[in-house]
Amino acid sequence: MDERQLRVLRELGELGSVTAVAEALMVTPSAVSQQLRLLQRSVPVPLTEREGRRLVLTPAGRALAVAAIDVETALARARHTVEEFLGRPDGIVSIAAFHSAAAGLWPHLVRGLAAPGSPHVALADEDVSQDGFPPLTHDYDIVLAHRLDHSPAWPRTVSVTPLLHEPLDIALPADHPLADEPELTPHDVADQPWITVHDGFPLMATIEAIAAAADRRLHLAHRINEFAVVSEVVAAGGGIALMPRWTARPHPAVCLRPLTGVHARRHIDALHRPENAARKAVRTVLTELRRAAAVVSSDDDRRTTTPGRAGNP
Repeated sequence: MDERQLRVLRELGELGSVTAVAEALMVTPSAVSQQLRLLQRSVPVPLTEREGRRLVLTPAGRALAVAAIDVETALARARHTVEEFLGRPDGIVSIAAFHSAAAGLWPHLVRGLAAPGSPHVALADEDVSQDGFPPLTHDYDIVLAHRLDHSPAWPRTVSVTPLLHEPLDIALPADHPLADEPELTPHDVADQPWITVHDGFPLMATIEAIAAAADRRLHLAHRINEFAVVSEVVAAGGGIALMPRWTARPHPAVCLRPLTGVHARRHIDALHRPENAARKAVRTVLTELRRAAAVVSSDDDRRTTTPGRAGNP
């Protein structure tokens, strides 16, 4: 039993197929199969089994794959001992984020890491469904991900650093009749045309909850994932939308109103493989991300005022 064999077993459990493991590790499928055979020789119980045409882990295989995380973490910590000893936090840290988290947090992160000797960040945008975030930790050191309050927790294969528990407000044109209300209920907004995300993305569950609470089907007029574009369509009178209070860029012709009667918050978390935190540069970036999150959430009242309407809450 060695590190390579355990890594293959772990990846098979996470990625689900020999072909996917081969692509991730940049080896041939036959090489993956060979490592699994070698590992199996050192274990007295079956680690894999056939499920249709797929090779999947047995309960024993899953248990060993979880143990492999600890092995990789320990080995990664050992490899970074020299870097830690020398106190070099200036390595490259790759970060992926969905669009609104990137817009809200990255400017603060870049400014916060501008001093000499800070880590160098390599940023990439990734707009995926909730279950698509954990696999991204294979390609990036840190992945900024979001999920709703009632969504399943992140899998144990990734470590989680909470950043924000962000309210989702109703975005309205500043001159909309509902803009005079201090807060809105599902019944208030059920008759409006909606601008919402594509199916499979986290915010759709809140849209469905609004429809259930109002006991009617909503008119989903537009499907747009990028909140900057959503703001422009709202401002033009194309409909209303759910909008994150802190991370979406404010629009001068759009106001936000709190939504009551349904759970309307999302968690924004930094996901990473456990072994990545052995690097000082990664820990430094995680600390800076927490600072950035504190900054963007500190001006709560400004986001729910109505542009151009003095005296409104």
